Amino acid sequence: MPSLKEIRNRINSVSSTMQITSAMKMVSAAKLRRAQDAILQLRPYAQKLKEIHQNISAGLDAYENPFSANHSNNSVLIIPITSNRGLAGPFNSNIIKKTKAFIESEGKGKRITVLPIGKKAYDYFRKTEYIINGTDLPSHANHLVDKTKFDDVAAFTEILMNVFLNKQFERIVIIYNQFKNPAVQIPVVENFLPVNTASDNGKTSKTEYDFEPQKEKILSDLIPRSLKTQIYKAVLDSLASEHGARMTAMHKATDNAKELQRELKITYNKARQASITKEILEIVAGAEALNS
Repeated sequence: MPSLKEIRNRINSVSSTMQITSAMKMVSAAKLRRAQDAILQLRPYAQKLKEIHQNISAGLDAYENPFSANHSNNSVLIIPITSNRGLAGPFNSNIIKKTKAFIESEGKGKRITVLPIGKKAYDYFRKTEYIINGTDLPSHANHLVDKTKFDDVAAFTEILMNVFLNKQFERIVIIYNQFKNPAVQIPVVENFLPVNTASDNGKTSKTEYDFEPQKEKILSDLIPRSLKTQIYKAVLDSLASEHGARMTAMHKATDNAKELQRELKITYNKARQASITKEILEIVAGAEALNS
């Protein structure tokens, strides 16, 4: 049995850890509220903009809408979105697993390039053959999940649109955790470019539109705006999922620390009682030896 001092040290260590996990849980809960409000407010706008985007794209041919062009150069750009910090349960590992599964299933015969958003994805993929090296793309975009601003996301999205228009990639996909509730995050693979002219139910819109202003003006304004909003929504979804996952993980860690602390106190009391009993027996034995 360990000594009383060792058990006391373990109890103090567990108590300190429990204070840290409890504080991290409260911080994540506060950040989650703001992130959740942001994504819930953006989703209706992003969804409606996407519908309009698809309807207009369906009415344009490939020449008029270069964002729907099929370049067929066997190059795919994957953008996994993770966090810059850990202690969020399976939040980051789920995205890495989803990205690896996508590469194995969709990347056969393709030249795969990974542009990670978030330090955890970058740390994993920088040691692989898929990480960006020597192109006009940044090697990562970790800053987007530190302080998420639409202007920063828009500048990053413009880089993605330019490399697609320059025919460097035939397809760009984003992989991120979609926020459902604080305890549930759903890893999803979402097509970014080329633009899908079919609606979410798989049907192509057959509605005819009169354009005002001209198609070219709408193409130059609405479609880039929709693409920027799509990336921005994915980052906000990932951000809310991160805080939800971390809050849940820290809640479980705090509960585990409480249970461990309770077991250690029981062990400490048993050891203390055994020590007291041993001392009493030694005193009694000593007294009997003196009387004999």
